[in-house]
Amino acid sequence: MNKKYTYIWVSLIILIFGILVVPKIVERIKTGNVVEHDRLNVDRDNAALSYIMLNGERRKVPEFRFLNQDSLYVTDKDYLGKVYLVEFFFTSCPSICPIMTENLVALQDHFAYNDNFGVASFSITPDYDTPEVLRNYAQKYGIVDKDWNLFTGDKEGVFHLANSGFNIFAAEMPEAPGGFEHSGLFALVDKQGYLRSRQDKFGNPLVYYRGAITEAMGVNEHGEEEQISMLKEDIKKLLLE
Repeated sequence: MNKKYTYIWVSLIILIFGILVVPKIVERIKTGNVVEHDRLNVDRDNAALSYIMLNGERRKVPEFRFLNQDSLYVTDKDYLGKVYLVEFFFTSCPSICPIMTENLVALQDHFAYNDNFGVASFSITPDYDTPEVLRNYAQKYGIVDKDWNLFTGDKEGVFHLANSGFNIFAAEMPEAPGGFEHSGLFALVDKQGYLRSRQDKFGNPLVYYRGAITEAMGVNEHGEEEQISMLKEDIKKLLLE
């Protein structure tokens, strides 16, 4: 074929490609759906949960042993084989704790059919939160899951577990509501005792989930979105592992 006609055909193909394909690419860039249907398009809701790493190793729940609301000693080993959430709270908290408990009860009810789901709630005012006080608190909020333990014990041990073991902030602060400050975060633990979370939009682990915003709220006064709906999805993933 004459080279002149070959160039004409090539030019025509390029023109048709530009007319049919380029507008679609531009539109996908505008909508943020650049690589739809290929391996680079990661659906955060369906992606596997990340392990939380520290010094190149997967972070595991520290060893613990505390009394629960039934005056029974429970350890981290008792949670092996279960997917569970960890929180730090106190029963006389006038601010975020009631919301956190409300969210955990909602999750308890959502996974009521599954014997492998649990919660570990550690009181940061163990001197006040005796087993009897914790038992009354459980009755007040409808805490019925046999694998939801409300813990009390050595105050120094609880604060060490929170701040060093889980890196979830908790401290005694006279100026704070109720005299104590804490983060209101939930840690998610898999059946082997490893800390897990989904990734954010940048591909980094969330590490913890916001526990003080309900699904009904949607967004708090700081513009932070609720993450309880995420937790429902992520707990289910770990239960299926």
